[in-house]
Amino acid sequence: VLPSPEGPVPSVSITEIRQYLRAQGIPFHDGYSCLHTPSLFTNSRESQPPLPATSVPYTLFIDKTTGSFLCTATLAEGTWQDFQANVELQHRGVPPASSEEPEQDTRQAREDARCIWERAVPLWDLLDEDETNKTKAMFGISLVTDATLKRFGVRYLRTAKSLVFPWFSPRDATLKGLKLLRVEKKEDAISYVEETLPRFDSYRNLFGLPLVSRRDTELVLTGWELDALALHQATGVASLALPRGATCLPPALLPYLEQFKRITLWLGEDLRSWEAAKLFARKLSLKRCSLVRPGDLQPRPLEALNQGLNLTKILRAALPASHKSIVSFRQLREEVFGELVNTEQVAGVKWARFPELNKLLKGHRRGELTIFTGPTGSGKTTFISEYALDLCMQGVCTLWGSFEINNVRLAKIMLTQFAAQRLEDQLELYDEWADRFEDLPLYFMTFHGQQNIKTVIDTMQHAVYMYDITHVVVDNLQFMMGHEHLSVDR
Repeated sequence: VLPSPEGPVPSVSITEIRQYLRAQGIPFHDGYSCLHTPSLFTNSRESQPPLPATSVPYTLFIDKTTGSFLCTATLAEGTWQDFQANVELQHRGVPPASSEEPEQDTRQAREDARCIWERAVPLWDLLDEDETNKTKAMFGISLVTDATLKRFGVRYLRTAKSLVFPWFSPRDATLKGLKLLRVEKKEDAISYVEETLPRFDSYRNLFGLPLVSRRDTELVLTGWELDALALHQATGVASLALPRGATCLPPALLPYLEQFKRITLWLGEDLRSWEAAKLFARKLSLKRCSLVRPGDLQPRPLEALNQGLNLTKILRAALPASHKSIVSFRQLREEVFGELVNTEQVAGVKWARFPELNKLLKGHRRGELTIFTGPTGSGKTTFISEYALDLCMQGVCTLWGSFEINNVRLAKIMLTQFAAQRLEDQLELYDEWADRFEDLPLYFMTFHGQQNIKTVIDTMQHAVYMYDITHVVVDNLQFMMGHEHLSVDR
């Protein structure tokens, strides 16, 4: 749930952050999406003469958009207000609190992850070559070598028929979590099912990060662990996988990507991953990003490896993310062709539950406004909640602003629609469905009744940056505006 309206996150501008650091005499330099400063959390315990500013490693990163900070040396993190509080404490000679113990849930998740990790075996250690080959074929990684799997630490959990990808702490290489990947066959289509420990909202693994050396300046970001394996094997370039693919790029990961002068985004093979790549490039700073356009000759990296394509050549052909202010048709030519080839995908994300709606609206496209009207009690909220749930289940990050009914009631409606059954009659199933519901990229604003429109817009903008929201629902406009302003044209 986003911060409540009583205490919205006080927004801070980059100018204010710079002014504060200068006033406090804290040296900093300007990165791509963060400011880099020496950490307040290292060396404070011993009373030693301060090192000259030049030799102090700049391990504390301040997000230019939100002011949140992360120290990569101690993993201390917090808001801009926390940062200022720590600076004040230092002036009074109080050492900053060391990063506190992880919460019970996180500790439990790490313990579970450790047990699974110990039961999992390296793929090349299976009973015989035949089993190894069958397993690799099942995941489409027959061409990925044992050396690559070994380098990235991939294992296999027999009991769950799942590949296991580790999440090691970049600081001390301890195991922080896991992602399990299994294959499901439906008719002739195969789909991949992922599960993470800890749960997805606190699973922030940049898969492959411990293998990146300080000297690396080029990076390829992929949307899938198997793509990172294929890419590194075929090109030798540093490659990382985002924890939730093309769904989102959590700002907490940006500090780890600051060292790279050039980042190529190769997220997947459909238009949604292309849209996501453009969005992520804005967070990462357009001037250092290039994008691999999805197309027949440029499928996702694993597919490219399996088809025997030249991955280095595809990387070289990546397009710069920043278009100049004026372009000629020649620069747009490929994109226009892409839209003609993929008319279905251009039309947007289709609803699975409302085939008739697809005929009318074609699909959900970003940047468009759809208004549903109807008299009180005609079922607008019930319908819209199922309409939004349908998209959310397909990975469309959704933000709800329910100004009329409260979030608990709305969540109850949505959970019932999600489970497609009356849970009040089967309470023993509640936890199982609630767990699955919790994994959806769904967020609620905590406003209720009439609101100041600027506060609402600020909250939406914050949500777009933090959670890569691509679908916002406002229910309903009348409540948000209050009834007395209906004469004003808003």
